[in-house]
Amino acid sequence: MSKPIEISVVMPCLNEAETLAVCIRKALKSFTDCDIAGEVVIADNGSTDGSQEIAVNEGARLVPVAKKGYGNALRGGIEAAAGKWIIMGDADDSYDFSNIKPFIEKLREGYELVMGCRLPAGGGTVMPGAMPWKHRWIGNPALTFIGRLLFRCPAHDFHCGLRAFTKEGFTRIDLRTTGMELASEFVIKSTLKDLRMTEVPITLYPDGRSRAPHLRSWRDGWRHLRFMLLFSPRWLFLIPGAVLCVLGLTALSVLALGQMIFGKVVLDVGSMMGASMFILIGVQLLSFAVFTRVFAVGEGLLPPNPKLQRILDAFTLEWGVFLGIFISLVGLGLFGFAFWDWQKAGFQGLSYGDNLRRIIPASTLIVLGVQMIFGSFFLGVLGMKTVTRTELD
Repeated sequence: MSKPIEISVVMPCLNEAETLAVCIRKALKSFTDCDIAGEVVIADNGSTDGSQEIAVNEGARLVPVAKKGYGNALRGGIEAAAGKWIIMGDADDSYDFSNIKPFIEKLREGYELVMGCRLPAGGGTVMPGAMPWKHRWIGNPALTFIGRLLFRCPAHDFHCGLRAFTKEGFTRIDLRTTGMELASEFVIKSTLKDLRMTEVPITLYPDGRSRAPHLRSWRDGWRHLRFMLLFSPRWLFLIPGAVLCVLGLTALSVLALGQMIFGKVVLDVGSMMGASMFILIGVQLLSFAVFTRVFAVGEGLLPPNPKLQRILDAFTLEWGVFLGIFISLVGLGLFGFAFWDWQKAGFQGLSYGDNLRRIIPASTLIVLGVQMIFGSFFLGVLGMKTVTRTELD
């Protein structure tokens, strides 16, 4: 009786006839070398060059995936895989599937995600001609730095395509993207879900294809960066918003008392307008940070944040509306003082600076109050618990 399959090597495929056979052979040889029962799964995304026949003839299991996209192909292959462990990698012969033993050893030690590392920072090697200079020296190091900064991910090569993981862990992180962003989503969610993660150094070789790769440097690089920023409302919205609010409040509070003179530089009501702008933009960014987090948690994209949840539980819609009304009334009160002075002057012209020192803070408070009121209603909509038709049945 044959042993049950323990590991599945999954390769997404779109017209890889030139290199597919050698990749399958290397993977099959590695199963023998590692004394492990395995299978090679080719997730074909609509090849037209005969890749399907090559896969079957070389002893791999073909899994057609109709939905286009790198992410769709990988998900389709992984979901169809029979092994409890998965190794994924491109079918262009840039990764050496005959040397997967280090990945298997780490899986046997209990790790749930084992990242390959091509870069020297993690002990990896990039062979001459294997990676364009802009990827080697700009794209991958920059995206890896951002990923480590935003998500505290331990990987030194954030977008290495050769990685091993448990199928249970893959199911737990619940990937949603369909394109190249899946590589980023995989690492980000694994970090956020606290999967036990490590990395092994690998060598990246020049791929064996005569055609250009599917990857488009600037387009796909931007897609990865955009995805990482959208997955981190703290860095995209919260931190910039907090900085702008502190700067704006400090400047507006000081300038409301009078001019500030630094040598030949005079800060007056014009600077107050700039400070007011900082406050309004900052509060809007803070609101976006909360809205994005609530939405992402509700959609299963991000894990719940206990601290934020405690704040939201205490800060109800009614409290938000009440606070917004209060802030707006304070602003209207300042407008009232300005109007009273104007009335005492017989509705004639007033001192330009003194009048604006009341009107600018008053306008800022009124706008903030209105933002608070409607933002509270919008947050209430995001936090609504809905009942599906299935639950009703």
